[in-house]
Amino acid sequence: MKLNQLRDNAGARKGRKLLGRGIGSGKGKTSGRGVKGQKARTGVAIKGFEGGQSSLLRRMPKRGFNNFTATNYAELTLKMLQVAIDNKSLDVSKPVDGKVLVKAGVIARVEDGISLINTGTLKGKVNLTVTKATKGAIAAIEKAGGKVEVLPAKVNKLLKPGKTPKRQAAREAAITKSEGRRKKA
Repeated sequence: MKLNQLRDNAGARKGRKLLGRGIGSGKGKTSGRGVKGQKARTGVAIKGFEGGQSSLLRRMPKRGFNNFTATNYAELTLKMLQVAIDNKSLDVSKPVDGKVLVKAGVIARVEDGISLINTGTLKGKVNLTVTKATKGAIAAIEKAGGKVEVLPAKVNKLLKPGKTPKRQAAREAAITKSEGRRKKA
């Protein structure tokens, strides 16, 4: 065999289908698309169009709303903690927070915080840092010799604008300045 005798396998390179080359080709005029106009063009998808009939989406009633200020907490149960400790995927000798729980695979992600729920039992001592915790869960962990630190939830500054330290300081300075002027007068 020589270089000039090398060939692809039969059928490996299929020829491009010629479109729009007359009636006899079988793919003439509309080139296999069936129609002319908008549906013959590329990149056109008429989603939800039902031929002028009111579309299903418009026939259905509106329902509910999306609460953009809602907080989504990652749920953490005592059972989940115990399973992770038994599997040795969670090191209890160090403090346990959101990053440690995600790394251990106990929770998928820390959304707006972690909510600790009293479901299941805990045998060992754990030092936890969470955003929310039920009274029963805190009591169960403290009974096992552990400690729960409850932190404030993450605040979305775009949705709930609070007083920033710089602005607060500027306000206080303006108030003291105006009070000083009043005393002089």
